[in-house]
Amino acid sequence: MIKRDDPLDSRPVDFLRGRIRSFELAFSGLWHVFRTQPNIWIHLGTSIIVVAMGLWLGLEQYEWLAMILVIGLVWTVEILNTALEVIVNIASPERHPLAKLAKDVAAAAVLIAALISVVVGAIVLGPPLLKALGF
Repeated sequence: MIKRDDPLDSRPVDFLRGRIRSFELAFSGLWHVFRTQPNIWIHLGTSIIVVAMGLWLGLEQYEWLAMILVIGLVWTVEILNTALEVIVNIASPERHPLAKLAKDVAAAAVLIAALISVVVGAIVLGPPLLKALGF
C-alpha cells in the first residue's frame, strides 16, 4: 500500500502531466509542418473539399471510412516526409547525393499516398457525383 507521503503517490499526476506534454509536443510539430511545408496547405484544402463533397453526396459509413483512411494516409506520410527532411538536414547539412536520394524517396512516398487517395476518391465519389450531376 502506498502511503500519502510516499513519493510514488505522485505517479498518476506525473503520468497525466507527461501525456499533456506529449500532446503539446505533437501540436508543436504539427504547427511546424503548417509553417514550413506549402504542400500541407494543398492537403488541407483538398481534405476540406473532399469532406464537403462527401457530406453533399451523402456517403455511406463504409465510404467515409475509406475516405478518412486515405486522407489520414496522405497527411501522415507528408508529416513523416517533413520529419525525414529535418533529420537528413541535421545529418548532412551540405549537399550530398545520398541526402538528396533520401529526400526524393520520401517525397515519392507522399506521391504514392496521394495517387492512392485520388484513386480511392474517384471510386467512392465518382458514381454518386455523376448521379448528382445527372449523368
